[in-house]
Amino acid sequence: MLHIKSFTFNPFQENTYLAYDDQGTAALIDPGCHNALERKELEDFVVSNGLKVLHLLNTHCHIDHVLGNAWAKKRFGIPLWIHRNEIPVLKSVEVYAPNYGFQNFESATADHFLEEGQDFKVGTEILKVLFVPGHAPGHVVFYHEKSGQCIAGDTLFRGSIGRTDLPGGNHDLLLEKIKSELFTLPATTVIFPGHGPETKIGFEKIYNPFVGERAIH
Repeated sequence: MLHIKSFTFNPFQENTYLAYDDQGTAALIDPGCHNALERKELEDFVVSNGLKVLHLLNTHCHIDHVLGNAWAKKRFGIPLWIHRNEIPVLKSVEVYAPNYGFQNFESATADHFLEEGQDFKVGTEILKVLFVPGHAPGHVVFYHEKSGQCIAGDTLFRGSIGRTDLPGGNHDLLLEKIKSELFTLPATTVIFPGHGPETKIGFEKIYNPFVGERAIH
């Protein structure tokens, strides 16, 4: 079984996730923890649940999703996985982080690259890597078919979609990819977004104002 634990970190109210199997093998996804208090909250959960964090994954590399990358790599001794198209996005955070008040931001480089359609193993469980660019050029999501759960980053939110006015954004592409990659998943699939509450594919296919059946075109 795949268990998903969410945390909400940093001023952007970003959702950080731990995905782990019944044996406690875990992947840390989009660590937004940026201060000692937030890092302790995550670390305490790992320790109290006896988890073995072996993987560090980014759905994409905007600042709010990577603030804890360097810390996580060192704390757990794990490699960072991103999509190759996110290399310049990750690199740019070093430049603009101080403008957002993160004067002590520590960058981390990627060790491995995620591929579209890849089966990523988290212990006994498998996450399918789906390529959903538009919010960011190399945005991926992680879909666990067996439990019908999807960690979707900033692609699809409850009643909304990821913004596309940042460098590398493409509104039409995001809409297209949501329809072809996410809306083809079962209606009962639970979406764990990068911000805000969980939602389900079936709900968004009908009510999402950007891509749902009732969207105003």
